[in-house]
Formats: sequence, C-alpha cells, structure tokens
Amino acid sequence: MDKLLNKLRGPELVGQFQRLCGLSLLPEDNPAPRRSPQADRQAQPVCTRRVHTAPCRGDQTNTQHNGTVPGAPVPRKKYKIENYFLYYLFLFAATLGQEVFYITFLPFCYWNVDPYVARRVINIWAVVMYIGQASKDVLKWPRPPSPPVVKLEVRVDAEYGMPSTHAMAATAIPFSFLLASMNRYKYPCELGLLLALAICALVSLSRIYTGMHTVLDVLCGVAITALLVAASYPFWDVVETFQMENRFAPVLTLSLAFLLSIYYPELDHWSTARGDTTNIVSAGGGAALATWINHQWSLIPEPVSAPPYEMPSLSTGLIGRMCARFAIGIVIVFIARYLIKSAALTLVCWLAGVSPRDQEARKLLRVEVPYKYITYSCLGVVGLAGCPAVHRYLSL
Repeated sequence: MDKLLNKLRGPELVGQFQRLCGLSLLPEDNPAPRRSPQADRQAQPVCTRRVHTAPCRGDQTNTQHNGTVPGAPVPRKKYKIENYFLYYLFLFAATLGQEVFYITFLPFCYWNVDPYVARRVINIWAVVMYIGQASKDVLKWPRPPSPPVVKLEVRVDAEYGMPSTHAMAATAIPFSFLLASMNRYKYPCELGLLLALAICALVSLSRIYTGMHTVLDVLCGVAITALLVAASYPFWDVVETFQMENRFAPVLTLSLAFLLSIYYPELDHWSTARGDTTNIVSAGGGAALATWINHQWSLIPEPVSAPPYEMPSLSTGLIGRMCARFAIGIVIVFIARYLIKSAALTLVCWLAGVSPRDQEARKLLRVEVPYKYITYSCLGVVGLAGCPAVHRYLSL
C-alpha cells in the first residue's frame, strides 16, 4: 500500500500523463539553432505569466517555481506541445475551477435555472472549498516539482497541493446540482449523471495535465468531496430553512464567514490560498444573507404546485430573456465588484495605516482578509438579491 501511495504521490505519473497527451519539457542542454537577433525578435511570441493565453509554435517559455521554496528565483523552462487540441481542452477545463467561472456560472444558475437549486450548490461549494483550502495549509504537501513535470500555471504555484480544490469544486458543483434538481424536474437522471462525471473527470485530469497536482491530490479531492456531499445531503433542507426563516441567520452566517477567514490556518509563507478562501466563504455568507432577504420580503416567487416540474421548452423568447438577464446581471456584478473592492481596499488600508498601492501591504492579514471579506460578501448580496430585483423591474 505504501508503495502504491508513493507512486500516486510522485511526479513521475504526472510527467507520464503529460507526455502521453503531447506535452513535454525540452532538455536544457539542447539549445535551439542559432538565429540572427532580427529573426529572434520576429519569431518571439508575446507571452505573459499566464502562458496559456499566448501559445507559441512548437514550444513556449514558462515561468514557474515550486511552492515549497517561497521567494526562490523563478527559472524559465521550455516545453513542447504536440497536441494542441488537448492543450486547449485542458486549459479550458482548468478555468472551471477559477474565480471567473464561479462569478459567472453560479449567478447564471440563480438567475436563469432555479434559485432553489443554485442556493444548495452555493452552500456546498463554499463548505467544500474551505475544507479543501484549509487542508492544504495544514498538510503542507508540495506540488509536483519541475522537472520532470511541466507547469502551465504560476498564480497558485506557491500554494500546497493536497487535496486538489479544482477536483473538489468539479465534484461538488455538478453532483450537488444533480442531487438538488433530479427530484425537482423531470429529466433523464442518467444523462445528468454522465454529464456530472464528464465534468468531474475533465477538470480533475486538467490539474494533472497542467502539472499542478499529483494523481493522489486529485483522487483525494474527489473522494473527500464525495463524502462531504453524501454526508450533508440529508441536511440541505434544514440548512436552507434556517437561512430563510431564522432572524439571527444573517448575523450568524456572516460572522462565521469572517471568523473562518481570520482564523484560517497560519501560513508559513504568503500564497493566494487565504485570500481565495476568504473570497469563497464571504461570497457564501453574502449569498446566505441574500437568501434571507429574498424570503423575508417574498422577492423570489416560489412555484405554487409541488415538484417534479416539467422542463421548459427553449423558445426564442425564453433564450432571449435568459441572455438579457445574464448580460445585465453580469455587468452589474463586475461593476459592483470593481467599485466595492476599490472602496473596501481604500478603507481597510486607511484603517491599517498602509497605502492601498503597496502590493506587499495587501498581503497582510489585517488588510487582505477584511477587504476581501467586505467585497465578496457584498457581491453575494448584489448577485442574488440586487440583480433579481433589477430583472423584475425590467420585466425579465
């Protein structure tokens, strides 16, 4: 068993999977043919730290570092891509575990699918992600090193690896969506199960392909989430009833989100983990407050008849209203995010006695957690209470 676990935890399997998918490191002792400086300038791609936004022909350069060596020099390595279909497929799948996906997909479900389903998905997502992120900084297992692994991401490389929170989110969101909707709507559950499995598998494999996690990280992330979803499922209705009807629910939920962020496991070096976790639990707290507001003032009408309900036909008018709701809602969310973040950062930095332009000051606990908490708890209210109000006003 120890031998199997060591193999699953080792970087060799990651490197083998990458090479099988057509991604491999170029040897450093095999320099490219010499060319004139003018030819080099013409052929040089405009690459950024997020190298997947600027693919090169044949090979790319990527900055990377190991999360176990904070502050170490960042070496530049070259790698070769032989299968661009898998390259773009897995990079797209990796975005399904990032903020841009959460801030668009979860509100979309609330505005256009069913608030009942979306509320449950958001609750599970917030709990699962906090447990996963905190576990990383308790266990402190490093990410796979390079070489032999090619690393395609740099933003989260300073975080630890066990478990994979991408794999946890990719398990929590589709399967909680399936569990919340399968008895509420009439549709083939088998098809929903296949779709959930496909999303989970694709995102999980993307974390191995991008070189950010070992196979064991991914398997543990999926297994932990499966246990959490299964164990919590019988209590979903109880939790939502509390969020809607208890008059102390907003205070308790927001206080819990703040305390979990402040008392996040102590970091031995700064990484994006604490800030990202604060974003998630704060958004969950804001969503819970929006749930209470919507119920207390009857702002979200509930169906009169009992489930299961027929799936609506996708008419041109329905698709148009869905697109309009999403476009208007997402513009409001992104404008609110910019304004609230700027105001919160300025206020918190003023109270902390630091400059909001000081990037290092933003990493301080007394700055990072409060301004992110204010920003994303407010965004939860804006997205789940403010945007639906605008939709109703516009008769959408």
